[in-house]
Amino acid sequence: MNIGQGMLLPPAGRHWMGAIRLAITLLGLPFTTCTPGARPVVLRSSHPLTRTSKHIKPAICGGYCRLYTSTIGTMPSSAASHVKSRCPQYPESTVNRFPVPDDKVNWNQNWPQYNPVSYTAPAVLKKPSWADPEIGSFSPKFNTVDGTVDRTSFEGSYRVENGKPLNPFGRTGLTGRGLLGRWGPNHAADPIVTRWKVDASGAKIIHSASKKPILQFVSIKRKDCGEWAIPGGMVDPGEEVSLTLQREFSEEALNTLSLKQSEKDQMHKRIKTLFSSTGFQVYKGYVDDPRNTDNAWMETVAVNFHDEAGNSVSALPLQAGDDAGQVQWVDVDSCFALYASHSHFLELVARERKAHW
Repeated sequence: MNIGQGMLLPPAGRHWMGAIRLAITLLGLPFTTCTPGARPVVLRSSHPLTRTSKHIKPAICGGYCRLYTSTIGTMPSSAASHVKSRCPQYPESTVNRFPVPDDKVNWNQNWPQYNPVSYTAPAVLKKPSWADPEIGSFSPKFNTVDGTVDRTSFEGSYRVENGKPLNPFGRTGLTGRGLLGRWGPNHAADPIVTRWKVDASGAKIIHSASKKPILQFVSIKRKDCGEWAIPGGMVDPGEEVSLTLQREFSEEALNTLSLKQSEKDQMHKRIKTLFSSTGFQVYKGYVDDPRNTDNAWMETVAVNFHDEAGNSVSALPLQAGDDAGQVQWVDVDSCFALYASHSHFLELVARERKAHW
């Protein structure tokens, strides 16, 4: 699982390019730039109360993938919390963060006593291909596309002090990169694959309390922390972008790495059918992730692909692989605890689909 991208764009252009990057990633195609003459599609809200004459930025390139957003159903990045990013003990370590109270999170709040712990995981310091070197040994270009690595943020321009980027959501009690490879934003993509829960006759099952149909989604149990989550992965840099959403879903939820080529081909057809359908862009922005630090943080684009008829991936056997310890179809419900901001994503999907939450 790696990270990044490639070329200088103004703020509006960066969001446009980020959308193109996602659309191409959905198909697992190499990414360089948008194909000349490609036909962009204007996103439209699915809810009648949110229709306006204002056009939303194009979210695809080349007509390969259709995405739409909904003002009612899409979580603004400003709503992302900053709680898990301040968890007392940093994941997969014995390192404890410097405690940051709510009223001291904002960088504009003067706090001379702030003394964060510095930590970058040994695995990151070994300089794997998906990680940056230490600041000082190289000079990254922040708030732009730096070579093949996309260092722009969905949150807009972020501050850089003493050569290091500052988390746009504030203090975390820890400096360095922790488990994250890139200084600044680390871009990921999360596919939320859903279907309706049905009975033996194929009829939707209605929840007894909410009187709404029940959605199910593919959930994996992460090996690193034991929490249930949406399968997903990091966006690869530059021209090496390949599969991301489809690949991660295939490897984590279907364990395609263990299949024969003929089985892979058959499974890929069903996956491509689903991922070529109209996807609901649930969220794009900062993620309240326990791996975040003052200088490195997670950002994602979460997209819901719904198997309405239950005849694409619904019929495929789920099998854990790659970074997943377990995988299964899970009822979408507010009582089911999930990793990072994933519960918020599922709530919005349920609202958009008019399903039980």
